[in-house]
Amino acid sequence: MQVPSHVEYERATSVEHALDLLARFGPESRVLAGGHSLIPMMKLRLAQPETLVDINAIPGLSRITVEGDELRIGALVRHAQLLASAVAGEHFPVLHDAERVIADPIVRNWGTIGGSLCQADPSEDLSAAFGALRAMAVIQGQDGVRTVPVRAFHLGPYETVVTSGELLTELRVPIRPGGGSAYEKVARRVGDWSVAAAGAVVWLDATTGTPTVAGAGVGLAAVGAGHFVAPEAEDFLRGRPADDATFARAGQIAAEHCSPAADQRGPVDYKRHLTGELTARALRRAAARAHGWPASSGAPRWK
Repeated sequence: MQVPSHVEYERATSVEHALDLLARFGPESRVLAGGHSLIPMMKLRLAQPETLVDINAIPGLSRITVEGDELRIGALVRHAQLLASAVAGEHFPVLHDAERVIADPIVRNWGTIGGSLCQADPSEDLSAAFGALRAMAVIQGQDGVRTVPVRAFHLGPYETVVTSGELLTELRVPIRPGGGSAYEKVARRVGDWSVAAAGAVVWLDATTGTPTVAGAGVGLAAVGAGHFVAPEAEDFLRGRPADDATFARAGQIAAEHCSPAADQRGPVDYKRHLTGELTARALRRAAARAHGWPASSGAPRWK
């Protein structure tokens, strides 16, 4: 049986302390938050850090607040905490939709939002949800603080813009009135990684009779979408009627422009089909929520 190699352990008490530790131990150190991705990788010796910098004792990184026109989510917020947050669900139901289908209660009780995004797994649900929402990532280093759009946060599978001497501290989601959002996922079993998943955010213009799409965000997971989003589908949606035909065509466009890989979860054609269907479903639910319909009633069918 494989066991993790020897590793040193340091417990940070503040962001500044964590940054000092990361600088001292260099690129061979890793940040430990929830640990549900890192520890299994260490056990298999796919990751062999020399030092773990535990950030769980840092105060202030577990808050969910509204400040001005932004929802702010600390990097140490647990999945279960985000799922239970009334303010997050009020503004962005897509986050609750996604959290309900992430892993299992054990993982959700300890796994963190920041850890999920920094792991950068191609099947990670929150990356697609935050991408659709056009969230901003706040990254702190010894040279100061910078903000990076989540749409530019991931450089590729398991790679982000966060350097070895930096720390993701917060996610900021712009609050724009009149929008609705939703997340749809297909997995082989409950709590599994996605076969395909889609998140959608829709803002409607209802001033001209039949509502039209004033703006939209479409996020995709597990299907090889660049930066977890489908910009071609978003461009198509803008200014078009918010109806089933528009959403179905947007789903087709999202499917055409992603790059799924055949694996044990299914062949390429199946994943493209799922991408189209799930995108259309997420858009219909998001539009229903934007229009004030009950989330369970599906999309409004305007005439």
